Amino acid sequence: MSTPLPKLRLDKWLWQARFFKTRTLAAKVVTGGHVRVNSTKVSKVSFGVSVGDTLTFLQGRDVRVVRIQDLGVRRGPAQEAQQLYADLSEVKDNVPRAPKYEGNGRPTKRDRRKLDLKRAADLNDLAG
Repeated sequence: MSTPLPKLRLDKWLWQARFFKTRTLAAKVVTGGHVRVNSTKVSKVSFGVSVGDTLTFLQGRDVRVVRIQDLGVRRGPAQEAQQLYADLSEVKDNVPRAPKYEGNGRPTKRDRRKLDLKRAADLNDLAG
């Protein structure tokens, strides 16, 4: 007879792996039905996950797909948490960048004044 795999609560694992800041947030995502374990929708926070399970869930606006590699015993530093899973999500290259000034770098006060004068002149042309 084989020994059963050790299991850990889903909300606790998501919190320990640092996908969510608190267990309460992790529990809200799970109870909202936004987590799938091995392609099965789960809505109970007490659902037991074990090594080898694949989780699919929303984190912010991104869909995350991870495979559990270890259960862990505590919520440790980020490097320790990253050892708990293998990320199977698509890598997104289209990271939004900060808006830039048309010139080189940040505009000076003088440049901002010129822009303001130009915008005001453009608005006057449109209005009258």
